[in-house]
Amino acid sequence: MATSTTTTCAPPPALVELLRGRRVVVLAGAGCSTESGIPDYRGPQSVGRVRKPMTFQEFMGSDAARARYWARSAVGWRRIATARPNPAHRALARLEEGGVVRGIITQNVDGLHHAAGSRRVVELHGSLSRVRCLGCQTTFSREAYQRRLEELNAEWAARLARAAESGALEIKPDGDVELPAWALEGFRVPGCEACGGIVKPDVVFFGENVPREWVDEAWRLFEEGDVLLVVGSSLTVYSGRRFVLRAQQDGVPVAIINIGPTRADDAAAVKVEGRCGEVLPRLAEALLGAG
Repeated sequence: MATSTTTTCAPPPALVELLRGRRVVVLAGAGCSTESGIPDYRGPQSVGRVRKPMTFQEFMGSDAARARYWARSAVGWRRIATARPNPAHRALARLEEGGVVRGIITQNVDGLHHAAGSRRVVELHGSLSRVRCLGCQTTFSREAYQRRLEELNAEWAARLARAAESGALEIKPDGDVELPAWALEGFRVPGCEACGGIVKPDVVFFGENVPREWVDEAWRLFEEGDVLLVVGSSLTVYSGRRFVLRAQQDGVPVAIINIGPTRADDAAAVKVEGRCGEVLPRLAEALLGAG
């Protein structure tokens, strides 16, 4: 049974003592990025909102589905591209620099851990900063692909930009946006410049398997830790929860910082209710001193 502590800022002594002098591996979820303006699917801010992300099977099923995805993503991309690390990301980078954290296994696809200065980051679900051709497997930058989308749909882009600036469009965690029906008509999707193949963001869609090499890299990092620290994740998705299950099996203690319940609360040695951006900076200060 977890030692549950409600807090808005200071980390409880039980958490500090659990981590002190141990090698910590972090499992990060969407709650780490909400304070950077990127919404999550399952946290408190998502209550009452319908969240139905496109599945891999749907994306591959038709040209129309891919046009719908890329039209929405073309609008939502700017928020992802301009998001900046918040105090939670920076605290984790400081903990790594100070030798407390060995590395981060992140379920997020926004690249904010790297932007904050974290060096060892396993992006378990990929990164929105890249796109990949499913034919020739060439990868190239999402920013370059955004320019191609906008050039091919110039009039559409101008009209949607005005709608986005007005705040009328809701951005989802994967950069997807709900668009009115008129905004999907006639949208053109460029193929791969190298082979003309289908282009997909280099992230794991719902219904798609995490690539084996990404999973293997995450397990290698996991095995270096004495403690698993879960930050900002409800652990609903198995691809992340598997690390908690393995920690239980191996006798590795688990600590959780999150707002709201998770699927591993009963397995945690310490559970802290609080915002990552408030708790993690204080945790870094407690373990490393004022920075």
